[in-house]
Amino acid sequence: MCGITGFVGKKAILNTMNGLKTLEYRGYDSAGIAYRDGDSIVIKKEVGKIENLDKIINYDLNSTLAIAHTRWATHGVANKINAHPHKKNKITLVHNGIIENYEELKNKLDKDYKFESDTDTEVIAALLDSLYNKYNDMKTSILKMVEILKGSYALCIINSDIKNTLYA
Repeated sequence: MCGITGFVGKKAILNTMNGLKTLEYRGYDSAGIAYRDGDSIVIKKEVGKIENLDKIINYDLNSTLAIAHTRWATHGVANKINAHPHKKNKITLVHNGIIENYEELKNKLDKDYKFESDTDTEVIAALLDSLYNKYNDMKTSILKMVEILKGSYALCIINSDIKNTLYA
């Protein structure tokens, strides 16, 4: 079973990882975190238990924005490539649920995006990035995305253009 968490504020990495650890009783096959480090979005992912991810995190960074995920595979095998978060250009996100029309969307987006994973989550990131490129407004882009996606889902989203803002 998947779990997502995010945090905006001081010690975002620590608080997000603590949130992720509260989900540890659920079954999952991988875990990952994305956080802002200056102007960059850093992504760390590991297969297996959260403690594997915990070992590669630098808790001394002063990030004020982070999202994290535990994954139970619905699309693709358990590996670092399929683990969340997924990033496409300015959009980084984690996702719970299933997107029923992801293959159709992937086929439409594959001329503009190179897909590395087997996940519906990476397709969501590409879709939202394409909408943000078109509308240049996150609220409008998210509302348009919701009209397009079919399925059941929850998202935590970071846009690298917009500091200290988490969309959920």
